[in-house]
Amino acid sequence: MSGTQERLRRWRLVLGGDGADGTGCELRGQDAAMDGALSALYGGRRPGATDDGGSRTAGLGASAPNVARWLGDIRTYFPTSVVQVMQRDAIERLGLSALLLEPEMLEAVEADVHLVGTLLSLNKVMPETTKETARAVVRKVVEQLEKRLSARTRATLTGALDRSARVSRPRHRDIDWDRTIRANLKNYLPEYRTVVPERLVGYGRAAQSVKKDVVLCIDQSGSMAASVVYASVFGAVLASMRAIATRLVVFDTAVVDLTDELDDPVDVLFGTQLGGGTDINRALAYCQSQITRPADTVVVLISDLYEGGIRDEMLKRVAAMKAAGVQFVALLALSDEGAPAYDREHAAALAALGAPAFACTPDLFPEVMAAAIEKRPLPIPDMAG
Repeated sequence: MSGTQERLRRWRLVLGGDGADGTGCELRGQDAAMDGALSALYGGRRPGATDDGGSRTAGLGASAPNVARWLGDIRTYFPTSVVQVMQRDAIERLGLSALLLEPEMLEAVEADVHLVGTLLSLNKVMPETTKETARAVVRKVVEQLEKRLSARTRATLTGALDRSARVSRPRHRDIDWDRTIRANLKNYLPEYRTVVPERLVGYGRAAQSVKKDVVLCIDQSGSMAASVVYASVFGAVLASMRAIATRLVVFDTAVVDLTDELDDPVDVLFGTQLGGGTDINRALAYCQSQITRPADTVVVLISDLYEGGIRDEMLKRVAAMKAAGVQFVALLALSDEGAPAYDREHAAALAALGAPAFACTPDLFPEVMAAAIEKRPLPIPDMAG
């Protein structure tokens, strides 16, 4: 196929073959099947509408067999990343959420974070016949995320805990001689063939096995679905580290402590209830009541900051925690979805208190936590918009 023909083919797939596309290109074989799969989703007709002509008006209808067949087609013709986008668009554009309550449909879909969020939002209306399949889908995604994120998170935070525990005036038995010598090489005296240890480097008392307390406070409003999934995975990873005492709290207008479920992030996720209102002040009040070692505590609020509770009280609680020595981190989102929608006035108010609010990708989260543990400036990314 010539370069010109290939360009026409691609434009034909993009434009959909209506009379005005101007390509004059006729699709055959697999190209025609790909176009049919695209037409079913992006043809502009919702389930139940009548076909008014044109190849982009096929629709999926509300038939489970049709949708299952379509899911199989797109997995055949498109890479996984594209399949996930098309599935998400089908759920949003064609209102197919109800079909995900059928086990056969769940077995056909390509599992990703967004699908998990949709399943969690349907959790309360999900029939018993579907719940085990849904849990299997969620577990598959969680295991993939743990594999991707856990090793780097543990390594990064172990280093941060190690550095944060060093003291500059250690007792003799707590001196780290290797680091002390390296820190004082500039004080080497050649005539005596020795190093003068001007600065001692050591560790805190070994008897203190838990070095930091971390509280993850997660907004479970509908817009935060991906953040809830990632935060639950990170919560399980942090809870597996003996040097960190981890608490996980989710909230809407009520507050639920899911710390006892942290050994299994799937249980955590099915303990959430996506949607509903938001009372950040109430959630922070609970978190504040659980803090016993403020100077060794990191509180991570994950929320778009659209507060339905008492705004001034929320800000007072943040100010009080910071004044007591708590490291407070406000994440507008914990996901790969780019710049989120958020309450800019509340974000500015937090920044004025010395708690800048910013969106964070899962890959950056370990660095953010390491900085908070070490009490150094947070690696705040640029946010568009």
